[in-house]
Amino acid sequence: MVHSAYDSFELLRGCPTKIDAVASYASKLFVGCSDGALRVYAAESDRSSSSSDYLGQAQELRKEGYALERTVNGYSKKSLLAMEVLASRELLLSLSESIAFHRLPNLETFAVITKAKGANVYSWDDRRGYLCFARQKRVCIIRHDAGRGFVEVKEFGVPDTVKSMSWCGENICLGIKKEYVILNATSGALSEVFPSGRLAPPLVVPLPSGELLLGKENIGVFVDQNGKLHQAERICWSEAPSVVVVQKPYAIALLPRRVEIVQLTASGNFEEALALCKLLPPEDASLRAAKEGSIHIRYAHHLFDNGSYEEAMEHFLAAQVDITYVLSMYPSIVLPKTTLLPETDKLVDSDPDAVHLSRGSSGASDDMDPSSASHFGDFDEHSALESKKMSHNTLMALIKYLQKRRYNIIEKATAEGTEEVVLGAVGDNYGHYDSSRVKKSGKGRGNVAINSGAREMAAILDTALLQALLLTGQSSASVELLRGHNYCDLKICEESLQKRHHYSALLELYRSNAMHREALKLLHQLVEESSSGKSEVTHKFKPEDILEYLKPLCGKDPMLVLEFSMIILDRCPTQTIELFLSGNIPADMVNSYLKQHAPNMQGRYLELMLAMNESAISGNLQNEMVQIYLSEVLDLHAELSDQNKWDEKAHYPTRKKLLSALEGISGYNPEALLKRLPPDALYEERAVLLGKMNQHELALSLYVHKLHLPDLALCYCDRVYESATHQPSTTKSGSIYLTLLQIYLNPSKTTKNFEKRITNIVASRSTSIPKVSSASGTKTKGGRGAKKIAAIEVADDLRVSPSGTDSSRSDGDTDEISPEDSSTIMLDEVLDLLSKRWDRINGAQALRLLPRQTNLQNLMPFLGPLLRKSSEANRNLSVIKSLRQSENLQVKDELYKYRKTVVKISGDSMCSLCHKKIGTSVFAVYPNGKTLVHFVCFRDSQSMKAVTKSTTTTLRKW
Repeated sequence: MVHSAYDSFELLRGCPTKIDAVASYASKLFVGCSDGALRVYAAESDRSSSSSDYLGQAQELRKEGYALERTVNGYSKKSLLAMEVLASRELLLSLSESIAFHRLPNLETFAVITKAKGANVYSWDDRRGYLCFARQKRVCIIRHDAGRGFVEVKEFGVPDTVKSMSWCGENICLGIKKEYVILNATSGALSEVFPSGRLAPPLVVPLPSGELLLGKENIGVFVDQNGKLHQAERICWSEAPSVVVVQKPYAIALLPRRVEIVQLTASGNFEEALALCKLLPPEDASLRAAKEGSIHIRYAHHLFDNGSYEEAMEHFLAAQVDITYVLSMYPSIVLPKTTLLPETDKLVDSDPDAVHLSRGSSGASDDMDPSSASHFGDFDEHSALESKKMSHNTLMALIKYLQKRRYNIIEKATAEGTEEVVLGAVGDNYGHYDSSRVKKSGKGRGNVAINSGAREMAAILDTALLQALLLTGQSSASVELLRGHNYCDLKICEESLQKRHHYSALLELYRSNAMHREALKLLHQLVEESSSGKSEVTHKFKPEDILEYLKPLCGKDPMLVLEFSMIILDRCPTQTIELFLSGNIPADMVNSYLKQHAPNMQGRYLELMLAMNESAISGNLQNEMVQIYLSEVLDLHAELSDQNKWDEKAHYPTRKKLLSALEGISGYNPEALLKRLPPDALYEERAVLLGKMNQHELALSLYVHKLHLPDLALCYCDRVYESATHQPSTTKSGSIYLTLLQIYLNPSKTTKNFEKRITNIVASRSTSIPKVSSASGTKTKGGRGAKKIAAIEVADDLRVSPSGTDSSRSDGDTDEISPEDSSTIMLDEVLDLLSKRWDRINGAQALRLLPRQTNLQNLMPFLGPLLRKSSEANRNLSVIKSLRQSENLQVKDELYKYRKTVVKISGDSMCSLCHKKIGTSVFAVYPNGKTLVHFVCFRDSQSMKAVTKSTTTTLRKW
């Protein structure tokens, strides 16, 4: 299978200088050379002919060698830029330093357009005899008048230097800088066509049909005389051409390294064309790849137009076109704005404008929206059904195509993001960061950074894929896409999801872009609508959904968590508080927020927090929790007192909670709480608070004389005793029982001025405390929450002092007192205390406190075990004393033994260090009794080589 579009043949060789321009007239060949000469070449068969009449010779070039016929020296002063034969007027047009016309065939000068000096491009309209040319930023139009030569018609200014131009009907198409424009030859008005590309210069090629072929990098686009695109036709070259000549059915392009022709796809022989590409030699691998890509693209369009959408996508995939090219066939899918640069090594332009050029290139793509059915003409009911089916099929094919392309594109985008982070870190450390690279916003991926090509392509892909999934009803797949790592454009996808009420996917879109506040607002709205039954979606949203959304945010944005947790706190109190606890939100922050927005839940939170870990919350929070409990008990007391139902000894649930907190928590301020207690109730709470202030006598007096509960008084003493045994203290721990003993023996003394003593203690401890409003302890109209807040504000940052006394009297002071009347003494309680805690009470002091008339028989339960313990302790001490004395005698005997050691010094005794005689000098002897040294020598040297390592350094001075 071999196909040849053209044959190549060498016409001439050996031209003495460089050839700048070539034109043919009949069988003659005009060659413009760099030396300014015009050389005319003729076929060798014509030169042998005697006739010089052009009309009698062949009217076309011959496939044979050509030889120089004549040379016209000085034809141009500068190198020729272009040369064209105007056959209908028998003229030769040349562009050099200006534009000149010569008559054919003798080349006499016909006209020189002096105004065209400096022109760089021109276009000739042979039908009307109009010539337009451009110099600098001006475009001039002249007309050929057979009688008067050339007449100037118009001159217009343009925005920039014209690179290429051609007549298109009555107007002129200009390629200037980076765009194509249409110039109205009458008014000079300019209308834009499209950008021309960024690497290759613009190229305007007139076609015999009157249309134009406009170059955009390596693509040729067909437009009509008004600049309107012909979507179905385009030409792709392996490189951007510099010159293109169209000779139907072929387009011949001059590339930097070759002349390129192939046009088999015009007849639909795609498989044959692809097979032909395989026959290209290995050294033309790049050319083969370019041609195969071009054929795959045309084949894909052919398949797409005929309903084979998935097969078409396979060929687009094989052509390795940018996804923007394929997406241009889907007008209903909105794409994000992009700043991508075109890739010259690809067959298809990846510039965003290429999408614009290709939009609607296939008629089947206009059916994506139900409103676009008019693109297909007048449909009957059956046609509308087929159109809807075709729309679904086209989108399904697109989804599969995008999913196949997604992995590599997302991988490149991720790598690009990683590289940017690394460069940013290096720039922060060393100050060498490229300022042209713009970092992405930390808010999310809605706005892609400039110069981030891979991420922009990923944004285009994910945005299009999401819309395609929504258009085909795949809501669950869209949620999965947004739940994973994605680059969906925020604005476009948000509008699309809102329009179709896909709120689950919209929540994931907000989450992936870190727009948590917007997501939570939407979620709250959906929960409210679901609870009221007004929701437009089938999925019902619950308050638990808000909690699940908030869980990952606890460590990132705790204030946002607190703000939106308040709206569901009443509905899910336990779950919400557990969220605070499991999310490790600072307790002070949560307490402050609850205090302001939900005071009725503040105590519940502090309870759970304390139950988890008491040390995890500060003393200030412990104080607030106790204040809240006390407020609840005071409310209960006031309510029951009004009904005459208050029982001082009854432990209501709220009161149990308060007492447990008072006894088990140590971080609150007892003075502030004591001031809030009523004078005629809550004696047990008052006793616990006095105990925290080390006012044990007053606390025990409350248990004994107000509550009449000796068992509680004894339990109180046990707690104090046991806590004191674990702490170093100068006061004996057993003195607390003596204090209780004194209360039993002197009831009138301990109850005298009882309330006044408590008031004095609180006042003396509050001298450094700022005054607060007394209204904190009274009942207000603000409700329960308001009373709690007021009460908590009273409890400022006070702490319990480490020790305290009752009116400067220590609990250990047990001076002998005069007993009261025997009728008032609580003797039974005294005897019971002595019998139960005989091992913790100082017996001598207890006996000194008892009244003289106490029956000794009643003291047997106390004195019996006490004396037995004392006798046993006495015997043990006697044994220990004997052992100590024996040990002392042994040590003394050993000392005497060492002191009896005799050292004899003779005239021959030598110092072991200096090896001199000891003489009458002060000397020292080592414990072995043999080694002698001068004391001075030993002092100067601390290590002796003569002494073994096991010998001690203890010496005796003599």
